[in-house]
Amino acid sequence: MKPKKLNQVTDFDIKLLKIFKTVCDCHSFTAAESILGISRSAISLHMSDLENRLGIRLCQRGRAGFALTDEGREVLQYIEMLTASIEDFRAKINQMHNQLKGEFNIGIINNLVTMQSAYITKSLAQLAEENSEVVINISMSTLSDIECRVLDNRLHAGAIPLVSPLSGLDYFHLYQENSFLYCGENHPLFNHTGKINPKDLKQWNTVLPNYAISPEAMKLHQLLNCSATASDREGIAFLILTGKFIGFLPDHYARKWVVDGFMKPIMQNVMHYSTPICLITHKGKNVNIILKTFMDILKRIVPPIQ
Repeated sequence: MKPKKLNQVTDFDIKLLKIFKTVCDCHSFTAAESILGISRSAISLHMSDLENRLGIRLCQRGRAGFALTDEGREVLQYIEMLTASIEDFRAKINQMHNQLKGEFNIGIINNLVTMQSAYITKSLAQLAEENSEVVINISMSTLSDIECRVLDNRLHAGAIPLVSPLSGLDYFHLYQENSFLYCGENHPLFNHTGKINPKDLKQWNTVLPNYAISPEAMKLHQLLNCSATASDREGIAFLILTGKFIGFLPDHYARKWVVDGFMKPIMQNVMHYSTPICLITHKGKNVNIILKTFMDILKRIVPPIQ
């Protein structure tokens, strides 16, 4: 398409951008119809209007289905930043009137919900109970994605494992997460009763996380025969449950399978490591009243580090 200079962003442009984001969230024009309340043909016309307005091809649509172009993915990221800025503006105006009203956007690392202490759950419950006009939006994502979205203000806060601190973020300690090496019920080690030599573990196929882990965790994985990878903890659990692999999981996440007899830890005294789980916020950013209220609740619930 012919490049164009965007001189002014109008209300109609913002409407078109919101329609585009909804289509992206739904992954198709058809699925977005019921949410937007307009027909697929109308959505298509709006997309053409937006592409003409920006001078950018945003997506491919047709028999092959809906797919974003590289430019479309970049525009989508800018829309999320724009939406966050508008919401931040609304929150600040409401703050002037001492009203707790608006959106609270928090990113949480996958599979943290099984933590028994449930500090985040309890804090969100109190925030919702005491402030009925606050809309809570939770995104389950990866460590790096949550960090990026807090840094560019698309998220107000994020709960992540502390692997490598970033200078632009503040960290508030939540949990100390303990991970152990597990095997499934069909694995030869499951019914092994004798003493296991750490060197013997090298003969068993192991799952290596392909996301960031601490140096302590990486050192333990280097002792093993890492022949498979997984993008998250659920993927690791899937492979452990096949009985063909061993792998590390947080004890709170593995507990249900251990109790049901589908998994057991191996060499707990040696093959384990701990990871701090922290709540991150943007360093130096003027805190809006919703985030401040959530942090105040959280600090009252989380016991001080001994």
